[in-house]
This record gives sequence, C-alpha cells and structure tokens, in this order.
Amino acid sequence: MTDLPPAPAPGALLEAALYVDDLEAARGFYGDLLGLKAFQSVPGRHVFFRLGAAVLLVFDPAATERPGRNPKLPVPPHGARGPGHVCFAMDRAGIAALRARLVAAGVAVDAEFDWPNGAHSLYVRDPAGNSVEFAEPWLWEESD
Repeated sequence: MTDLPPAPAPGALLEAALYVDDLEAARGFYGDLLGLKAFQSVPGRHVFFRLGAAVLLVFDPAATERPGRNPKLPVPPHGARGPGHVCFAMDRAGIAALRARLVAAGVAVDAEFDWPNGAHSLYVRDPAGNSVEFAEPWLWEESD
C-alpha cells in the first residue's frame, strides 16, 4: 500500500444505517419514543431521521437489497440481516430521563454501566432487535 496517493482521512460520520423489518415500528421507536425528527420516508423502503448534522437512515433490507431504478441516483444495493448497533450521545441526566421514559413505555434495559473511564452507557433494543446505546459523549476521549 505504499504506492497509494495521499488523501485526507474523513473528519466526521455523516450518516449511519440500521435495517429493520417494520418501518412503522421503527418510526414509533425512533420518532415518537426517542423524539428524533423524521424528515424523509418512502413507504416500504426507508425512513430517515435528523440528528444535528448527522442522519440516521433506517431501511427495510428487502427493498434496499434490490437495485435501484433511478439512473440519476445510482446507489448500489445494500442491506444487512441481524441486529446492528447505533450509539447516541447524551449527558448523564438525559440518559437517566430517557431511561425512565423507555422503561415506562415497556422497553427492557439490556445493560447499563459506567465504563472504566467513568462514561455512562445505557443499552436497549429497538423493535427490530438492533442494539441502541445512549452514552456520554466523552466515552471515546483519549486519556492523558
């Protein structure tokens, strides 16, 4: 790989994708329960949620595994089967408030703990079985 031309490394994550078999259940979980704003959807294919400058893409893999039909948007087929993972940044007080809301809505807590660096994480499952984490944003900060 020493003969490759130099290029900058990406500076931020723009979007992340999860795959679900029930888009309406996902809309209820991410939109109604978590309060994310859905800004685009195609019935039977996807619903997209805005998170500041980033986007959470929620797809039905049965639709996205097939080649697209719009030559102006040549997105290659994609999809995944089985549970994925996403982590949302929240402060500790926000995680506690959201935990109470999730539990009141009947969502089971998979795990909740403090990492060795002291950052707090809460894990639950969305209706499709994806692992959804809420963590303090300094979880991945390097220690001095």
